[in-house]
Amino acid sequence: MANNSPAIKIKRGRDVIILNIIAYSFTGLIALLCLVPFLMVLAGSFSSEEAIIQNGFNILPQDFSLEAYKTVFKEPMVVIQAYATTIGLTAVGTLFGLLLQTMTAYVLSRKDFEWRNFFSFFFYFTTLFSGGVVPYFILITRTLGLKDSYFALLLPLIFSVYNLLIMKSYISAIPDSLVDAAKIDGCGEFRTLFQVVMPLIKPALATVGLFIALAYWNDWYNAMLYITDKHSEKYPLQYFLYKQVNNIEAYKKLIANNAISSSVVSSMSLPTNTLKMALTIVVTGPIILAFPIVQKYFVQGITIGAVKG
Repeated sequence: MANNSPAIKIKRGRDVIILNIIAYSFTGLIALLCLVPFLMVLAGSFSSEEAIIQNGFNILPQDFSLEAYKTVFKEPMVVIQAYATTIGLTAVGTLFGLLLQTMTAYVLSRKDFEWRNFFSFFFYFTTLFSGGVVPYFILITRTLGLKDSYFALLLPLIFSVYNLLIMKSYISAIPDSLVDAAKIDGCGEFRTLFQVVMPLIKPALATVGLFIALAYWNDWYNAMLYITDKHSEKYPLQYFLYKQVNNIEAYKKLIANNAISSSVVSSMSLPTNTLKMALTIVVTGPIILAFPIVQKYFVQGITIGAVKG
């Protein structure tokens, strides 16, 4: 047995090395394939509109041009204001959204709370049935009076039942003995939550926080519904860029219908495809940089949320 054990270890070591080579090679290939669309978007944003129309999109820029970015940043202070609005909404919404959903999940996970099944049913019920857009619009604009307000952009996304279920599943995995021990030591409910429970659920906090941040960062629909002021400083980045694309499309339709003389806009460059690519880069750049920071916790949180009920 003593003579055979080294050989067995060497064989297993080689198998692991071969398996790792195959796994990393396959994963790297998939990663490169996922990177190709982003590279095409990046190259398209630095290409001229004529080259895109004639040759389509490519992984490398064609007829290098900054016209799309010049159009995006034609009014830089407006773009900066839109960035500030989006960053502010994302930061405040993520902070309060995490706090609200964590406290709710903690309460619903406590077995000594006799009404937890009753309230859990009402939360779950909202995932099956919805009142629709019209009642929600009336609630925000007339009942709450939040039209043309930052709260109209903040409140609709601050709570999600899907995120609540992820958080509740993670908190339910914490042994009750830890919470009981904290209470024996004299901790109240809030101190137990903030000093005992929350340090143990960092993966769930990172996962849900990323979901909330992405929802606020990509939101344009609520701005379209509730912000009616023209040239408003309350426009988030997504809606501001969405309006830019619509304005370009409207100009092109007016030119095509001879509603505007071509001589009036002959000196104007009206990129459409390249503008969309440039807007994609401008919008996704900051959030892509934030993802690697929470990637490790994100994977752990999604895994636990997927396997626990």
